[in-house]
Amino acid sequence: MQQLYIAGGAAAVVLLVAVAAVLRRRGSSDARASKRAHEQAQEREPPVDIGDTVEFGITEFTDHHSGERVAVGKVEGFVVFAEDVPSGAAVGDVVRVKITSFNRGGTSADGTVVG
Repeated sequence: MQQLYIAGGAAAVVLLVAVAAVLRRRGSSDARASKRAHEQAQEREPPVDIGDTVEFGITEFTDHHSGERVAVGKVEGFVVFAEDVPSGAAVGDVVRVKITSFNRGGTSADGTVVG
C-alpha cells in the first residue's frame, strides 16, 4: 500500500513539473511576441498626428501616472491612451479621441475623449 502512495506522489510531481515547463515556454513565447511588436512599432510612422480626432473601441482601462483612469485602444494597431473617459464607459465602447501627444519613442499616443 505504501508503494502505491509513493507512486502516486511521484506521478503528481512529474505532472506538476510538466505543467510548469509548458507554462514557462508559453510565457516566454508571449514575451518574445510582445518584444517583436514593440520593435516593429518603433520602426513605423504613427498612423495619427497631433490634433487628429480618431475613433477606437476600448480594449481595456489602466491608471495613468497622474492617477486618472484612462481607456486604451488601437488605431491601425497603434496604441492610444485616452483621458477624460466618461464614468459609464466600458470595454468594447467606441470613443472619439483627439490626439494630444506621443510617448518618447513615438510608439503610442495620448489623447482626450471628445463628444
